[in-house]
Parts: sequence; C-alpha cells; structure tokens
Amino acid sequence: MSKLVQSSSLQRAEPQRRLSPWRVLLAIAILALIASGAVSAMQRWRDERAISSNKPWFAAYVDVTSTPTFAFDQMGATTNRDAILSFIVSQSSDGCTPSWGNAYTLDQAGNALDLDRRIARLQQQGGSVAVSFGGLKNDELAVKCDKQEKLIAAYRTVIERYNVNTIDLDLESNGLTDNVAAVRRASALAALQSQRQTQGKKLAIWVTLPVTPQGLSVDGTNAVTQLLKGGVDLAGVNAMTMDYGQSKEASLSMAEASQDALAQTMRQLGVIYKRSGVELSEATLWSKIGATPMIGQNDIANEVFTLTDAKRLNAFAIERRVGRMSMWSANRDVACGSNYVDTKVVSDSCSGVSQTKFSYTSALAKDYMGSLTLSAGTKTKSEPQQAQLKKDDPATSPYQIWSPTGAYLQGTKVVWRHNVYKAKWWTQNNIPDDPVLQSWETPWELVGPVLAGEKPIPQASVPEGTYPIWSGTDMYEADQRVIFNGVPYKAKWWNQGQSPAAASSNANSSPWTPLTQSEINDLHL
Repeated sequence: MSKLVQSSSLQRAEPQRRLSPWRVLLAIAILALIASGAVSAMQRWRDERAISSNKPWFAAYVDVTSTPTFAFDQMGATTNRDAILSFIVSQSSDGCTPSWGNAYTLDQAGNALDLDRRIARLQQQGGSVAVSFGGLKNDELAVKCDKQEKLIAAYRTVIERYNVNTIDLDLESNGLTDNVAAVRRASALAALQSQRQTQGKKLAIWVTLPVTPQGLSVDGTNAVTQLLKGGVDLAGVNAMTMDYGQSKEASLSMAEASQDALAQTMRQLGVIYKRSGVELSEATLWSKIGATPMIGQNDIANEVFTLTDAKRLNAFAIERRVGRMSMWSANRDVACGSNYVDTKVVSDSCSGVSQTKFSYTSALAKDYMGSLTLSAGTKTKSEPQQAQLKKDDPATSPYQIWSPTGAYLQGTKVVWRHNVYKAKWWTQNNIPDDPVLQSWETPWELVGPVLAGEKPIPQASVPEGTYPIWSGTDMYEADQRVIFNGVPYKAKWWNQGQSPAAASSNANSSPWTPLTQSEINDLHL
C-alpha cells in the first residue's frame, strides 16, 4: 500500500502536459476511424447472419421416448448439430397438458431422461432443437384440448421451457382429419406467433404431412389452407416422403417417387398461397418445402429407402434449394445387429439395411449449411408479379403449342407458356397449367421447361386429303386409315360407330390406334 501512495505523490509532483489542438483533432479522427470500422464490422456480421438465415437446413428427427435413448446432446460435436425432438402430444388424463409421447410429462422427462439438461448442453455447443407436436400414435394438442387459452398456454409452455423458436406440426390420423381441431390449432398458433412477435421473439411453424408421388391429399391441402386462413405465417410444408404403398408405380425408385412428391407438393403450395391472395415465386416456394424420408426399411414391406436413394434425393433437393431436409430418424441411422433376425420388420433403433453408423445423415445433409434457428426469422410476403412471358414460338418449341380447339391423345406432348406438358388421357380444352390442387383434376402432367436452343420435333402428320375424315356411320375394315381431329388412325379390326377418341382412354378395347410417323413415312416411300 505504501508503494501506491508514493507513486501517487510522485505523479502529483510531475508537471502537467497540455495537448496541442492538432493532437486533439488527430485523436478524434483516429477514434472516428475505429468507430467506423467497428460499425462496419458489426454491419458485416449482421449481413452475414441475414444471409445465413436464408440457407436451407438439415435436422434429423429424434424419437425422445424410444429405447435405447439416443444421445442427441452429443451432436454438438458434429457438423450436423440440429435436431427435431418428437413428439409432444396430449396427456391422456388431461388433453391440455403436453407430454412426451404420452409417456412422460415435461417434468418427468426432465428427471428421468435429463431432457432439459441435454437440450441445454446441445445449445451450448452451438446446436439447435425444434420440437415436433403430433405424430401417428397419439393426439396432437389441438385434438383434445378444446379451450383456446389453455391450448395457447400448452404450446407456449413447451416453446419457452426448451427455448426454441421453431416448431413442427406432424399431422396424421385425427390430427389431420379433425376439422374442428384444425380451426382451433390455427387460431391458437396465430395468436401465439403474434404475441411473440410483439415481444421481439421469433416462431417458425412447419407443418409435416403425408404425401404420395401425386403430392398432398385433400386432407393435406385442407390442413395447409386452414393454417393460412387462421393467420399462421407458415415457414413451410414438410413432406413425409415415405410409405407410398399402391400410390407408387413399381418402376419408380424411392428417390424418384420422392422427387415427384416434392414437385407436386411445391405446385400445390403455390396454388394454396395464390388462392389466399399471396403470389410466390417458384424459388420461394421451393424454400418453403421440406423432405423427410424414412431411412432404410419403410413400414411398407417392399419399400426400402437405400443410401443411393438418399444421395439422389439430396442432389435433387440441393439443385432446387429445398428449404429443409430431415429424416426419420436419427435413432435408426445404424445397421441392425446380428441378433435382429427379420430386418423387414421396422425397428425404432436401426435402419434394416447394411450401412455404417450415421451414413444416412451424411448423405442427406450434404451441402445443407443453414441452421433451423437462424431460418426462423423469415416472413412470408407476396412477391411482385413477373413480366408476362413472351408467347410460345413454334420455331423454338419441341412440340406443338397447346390450343383450346385441339384434341390431344394420351401421351401427346405440347408446349404451353414455355413448359412441356404430357397428356395423361384424351383431352380437349383443358389448360395445361390450370391451377388445380389435386393432380387427378387435370389431364396434363408437367414434364419440364422448354430448353434453350430447342427446335420442333417432327410429329405424326399427313398431307390434307390423304385419308378420309372418320364418320360414325361408316363401316371400317381392319387396316383402314382415317383422320380424327387432325390425327391419323388405323383400324385394328372391323368396326362401326366407335370413335377413335376411345383409343386414348382404353387402348386395348378400342378398334383404333394412332399411326406413328414411321408408319406414315413407310406408306409414302
């Protein structure tokens, strides 16, 4: 202490120095530059966060109540730190009390599973969690909790307890088909989302729905419509690309069926938003689509989502910037042990296929660099209409331009608004891009865009007057030719009064078959 006093006395004894004005100005300038640099650095940091918030993200589902317990808290040491914890459902004794799988209350899960501590550990390591409500086996909160304030409180309790800004609604069974519950759910979540917004907090809401290669079912599109109608700002629609059953053609791989399902879901989502008065670009719609395959053996015996399927689905999703990739589930991303006799019986703890541990995670998460936490700030806004496309040019279109007066056979390809469509059955006066929700409502299937540099592909045609016009009163022998709606046909057997139009809807029973260009060319050699 004496040394300090002595030092202080010496400092007081020294003469005071004055700063010259130019030194003061120089100091101010230096401080201004430092401050400017700090502001600039802070702005760059904010910009980087804004950019990263738009990046697509990967997060596997984790079945919290499954045995053995999956150590998701250790994911913080990996490159794929995010997880979607499932499932929060109504407690059977009280529909408004949230529980984990109707097996643990939130407090019980905290004690028996150390769930709160494990979530906090993952978050400390830079990982994020979302919570999924619903699932197939139990009731989503809105199904059993019929008191609006209690329902809002139940959702809020889960969100605040686990400090999450992203939730997932896995709607299946009654959770998908109960329309009264759908109204309650939408109203409660819209209110909660609004409350958090006034508090400066984010809440991203994803809805996870079953799909087929034809897209969402009527129940699925109704669920999305009701959420938007109720005022929910949806982060997106996550398609359960799994368990297709008879909806999948045998010739399609699981990856191909999943790609079709995602493309149709994206199209349907655009129609739903448009009907709600919101115009979104294709790029934005893809960013609001998620994919969740069931890795390995699916619940359908002959459906196996292989590692090759995973790689192909990932490549498709990255190319189109699908906003979210998930999988069911992280618990299953390991080969079954030698004592697991029948791998076609689905296990909660292994995939049923030969693999190394976490190989599905590696395949599906490839090039997904975003975070579910950062993506939660995105708001849905109607986008300005693009300028009207130029008219389709026959000189640069591979197929004929669609016309309302034309009649098109099954399999006929046309060009409309710079896209190629294929007729699923005989059709006339049905616009190819008619915004229908269900694919079975339109006779047209979108093939893809007209590519740069394309030229017309020669189509089957004959000079006018080559064959007589078909007549319902005339009799035709086998091999006779006619023209019907501009298309040349050949009779397969004797017939009268049977229109060639039926050849498209039922080719086997129709006496007529359309001529190919090679058959026409052979006749004129």
